[in-house]
Amino acid sequence: MKESDFNKATQEDRQKHIVRPYEGVPLTELVPGSLSHLIGGENVTISFLTMKAGSAFELHSHSQEQIMVVIEGYCDEIIEDKMYRVQKGDVIYLPANIKHGAFIREIDCKAIDIFSPPREDYKQKYFEQNKGKKFKFFH
Repeated sequence: MKESDFNKATQEDRQKHIVRPYEGVPLTELVPGSLSHLIGGENVTISFLTMKAGSAFELHSHSQEQIMVVIEGYCDEIIEDKMYRVQKGDVIYLPANIKHGAFIREIDCKAIDIFSPPREDYKQKYFEQNKGKKFKFFH
């Protein structure tokens, strides 16, 4: 492979493959106190999530597998009937259909959630709250 074999991407090319979610994707409220910049493809949804201090993400389950990467702050994650303190740098694996939720304590907790297959319910919330906006990368 040689660098000279490739053309520089145009801005139009870039928009097909690259996004800055915190700048280029509107917020969607997933549950009260939890706002996300959502992007997705054919087989995955990614949520750039901010869970506000003092809020909770109620116990729930879904058919998607989930990997959560805490990038700032911390929360107490409930997985089945146990509570785990998770903080910046931790990666949490949640198999499909497992009951989970979270208590967000004194400070906001920011995380990146990856779901496969895609979260159609999140996509629907995105369109309801962001009328006329395209869901980034979803074809």
